[in-house]
Amino acid sequence: MDRAFASHFAKSMFITVSGILIISFFATRMFTHVDLNLYGYMVGTIVFLGGFFYRFIAWGERPPTKNLIKKGLKLLFRKSTPKTSAEHLATYRFIWNRGIYRWTQHVLIGWGCILSCLVTFPLVFGWMYFTMAESGMYTIVLLGMNVMTIPADGFIAFMSYNALNFSAIMVILGVCMALYRRLKNLQARAEQQFMYDFLPLYLLLLISITGLALTFINVFLHGAGHYVMSLIHQYSVIITLIYLPFGKLAHIPFRPLSVFARNYREHYGEKSMKQCRVCGNEFVSTEQSNDVIQVLGVNDLEFEMKEGFHLAELCLPCRRKYRISRFSGFPTHEVPVKEANQNAKG
Repeated sequence: MDRAFASHFAKSMFITVSGILIISFFATRMFTHVDLNLYGYMVGTIVFLGGFFYRFIAWGERPPTKNLIKKGLKLLFRKSTPKTSAEHLATYRFIWNRGIYRWTQHVLIGWGCILSCLVTFPLVFGWMYFTMAESGMYTIVLLGMNVMTIPADGFIAFMSYNALNFSAIMVILGVCMALYRRLKNLQARAEQQFMYDFLPLYLLLLISITGLALTFINVFLHGAGHYVMSLIHQYSVIITLIYLPFGKLAHIPFRPLSVFARNYREHYGEKSMKQCRVCGNEFVSTEQSNDVIQVLGVNDLEFEMKEGFHLAELCLPCRRKYRISRFSGFPTHEVPVKEANQNAKG
């Protein structure tokens, strides 16, 4: 299979685009229900997939990442995987420890984006659409099959019409919370950059506001200015899709791999823990310590110390104190004093 393609990127793009076309062929009943008004979103999505695979393959080919993915796949069916997946991908439990404000902000942005994607992409590729067989009744068609028939003025129809409006409101609230924090929090202000930290938020804000503006125009202005606003909204979505794999928003499609990392730490931590060669505290699993040493060796980075141990065999506090000792000449790493923030939480 690999010999048929020039690279992993070419193979990934061919398989993915072919899969989308095959699904769309059956879902749209042989392309008889394709909304050409959504053509721009379709092209933007294909470009996004190209950028995503380029970024993911370049990142995944690195020795540490390749090792994590390989072992993570083997541990995918651990009993704790469903719970870990829920905490990392649904409830964002890992952010709760940073404060309820940041947790609420991430939940609003994260689930607002997820909801919009679950609605937008099926509509763009024709996996879901609506038909009206008789006056006042809609038929929901999913993957080419009639799922249900609903009243056009019923609750399900109302939720379907406004799903993107609800997601836009969630994203706007979350983005405003994030912007407020970045303008007021001193640590965030010291570390942030416009292109990396603010631009993604402005793009999400632009998409959400222009999306709500379309609804406002259609409901209250009887469609006046709809064409111009729809183009502005479409361009904002396409630009964001193209930018997404290369900026801060790339952590959204990459986030599922955090489940691999959690499983890796827990599984090998239960088997055997590595003791620091200086203080004797257990800090990582033996497997992870050995993997770090192996990866450094692959990259021709040797950290064998004259005392007979590898730098990766020291816990982080002792490692920092050892580096100080190399400059001061005094064995600071052997002094049994904890750092001020060694056990800090948050």
